Amino acid sequence: MTLVLLACACLLIVTLGYMSLCVASPYGDCRKCRGFGFATKTDRKGHTKRGKDCRRCKGHGKRIRVGRHLYNLWLRVARDGTDTPAPAAAKRPAPKG
Repeated sequence: MTLVLLACACLLIVTLGYMSLCVASPYGDCRKCRGFGFATKTDRKGHTKRGKDCRRCKGHGKRIRVGRHLYNLWLRVARDGTDTPAPAAAKRPAPKG
């Protein structure tokens, strides 16, 4: 039983750590360009030079973290589910007759 509790505690610590990272720094370096925003190339002499802009991050070098993206989706769904306006039929006055 103690191994199960230890595993749960480790999982909880890792989860809370990742959540605090997503809150403190929602954007991380792009994995493809490693935060440069472009690919590095070498010319014939072996000197490095700037290549094309990264397609994943569009040249910014930063991408939103997966946890922050999921949190933003959750907020959007919760906001859209609770703030639904009343139907238009309920707002119309009763017909005179």
